Amino acid sequence: MTINLSKGQGISLAKAAPGLKSAWVGLGWDVSASTSAFDLDTSVFLLGANGKLVSDQHFIFYNNLKSPDGAVEHYGDNRTGQGSGDDETIEVNLARVDAAIEEMIFVVTIHEAVQRSQNFGQVKNAFIRLADASTEAEVARYELDEDFSTETSLEFGRLYRQDGSWQFQAVGKGYTTDLGGFLAKYN
Repeated sequence: MTINLSKGQGISLAKAAPGLKSAWVGLGWDVSASTSAFDLDTSVFLLGANGKLVSDQHFIFYNNLKSPDGAVEHYGDNRTGQGSGDDETIEVNLARVDAAIEEMIFVVTIHEAVQRSQNFGQVKNAFIRLADASTEAEVARYELDEDFSTETSLEFGRLYRQDGSWQFQAVGKGYTTDLGGFLAKYN
């Protein structure tokens, strides 16, 4: 049974999905028909206890699809967002995540947003969901319901360790920055 989250809400994966070893984090969206081509990009920042990237290789995106330990894998860039379901998917093998990783931040940015005059106000039906990779059963979902008419990037959700177990939180915080801005924040 799916747990529908609101902005800021979180769940303990040990309670919501006992025994979960590997999860899919799927992100999906649609764009308004009247807008030009959109390219939304999902990225994951694997952070240590200091809130910074453990290394440059712990920034997972379309040009670095796998973490050094192989526990986090991005399945590739969807440049159109067309179709139903997940537009981009990241698999996280929770049992194999390096012990130095305390938190994973899932970010979505609009490629060349400023040049194309695009923002998240033109994006609809956006969601992040977490599912069991072995059964495909959805554990949690957060559907973006705010109007981000000036924002060009979103911190969508996060996985983090607390008291030895993984937690998932819906963040839904918008920014007027690009991927470089997130790199500066977490590097």
